Amino acid sequence: MSSQNSLLVEILRSSRTVFTPQSLLLIDSKISTSALAVKMHRYTHQGVLLNPRRGIYAKQGYNVEEMACSLFRPSYISLEYVLQRAGVVFQYDSTITSVSYLSRTIDVDGHSYSFRKINYELWAGMEGIVTKDNINIATPERAFLDMLYLSNGNCYFDNLRPLDKKKVLKLLPNYNSSVLAERVNNLLGL
Repeated sequence: MSSQNSLLVEILRSSRTVFTPQSLLLIDSKISTSALAVKMHRYTHQGVLLNPRRGIYAKQGYNVEEMACSLFRPSYISLEYVLQRAGVVFQYDSTITSVSYLSRTIDVDGHSYSFRKINYELWAGMEGIVTKDNINIATPERAFLDMLYLSNGNCYFDNLRPLDKKKVLKLLPNYNSSVLAERVNNLLGL
């Protein structure tokens, strides 16, 4: 195998489907950033890889959840997207909602990604966030608390039965908010 194609081979072998320049430098730490840019331009021009957004490269058929976690770092999928999948919210929305250091909604390759800003202090505790296959995703309990915290209580939940009340109460102190605690107690009937 030539050194010219070794990066591409490693990309295609990788379990990742979405790459940033930083993640690519972890694959080949000997390559310069300018040489990396040239190679990535060549791979996308040849159609081997996609370049759906500036600074983001992806394999064909990439995972949209992995894309959500790669657009802005740090971030994790949460809020309506997780609650919808857990059966807490019934209204369907294809937008992938995430929590990050900024608030922004962007479209990439026909998929909508919405990011909501959360206080930096809440990043200190990564409890309730599962990392698997390059995807950071909140548990339904964490997504429930994120939703209540960010919406100031102006939200509606169709079905709270899927939530584990013990897990909610275990995560609640991380938010350090008596107002949020009161909302949770009222909603969960505690």
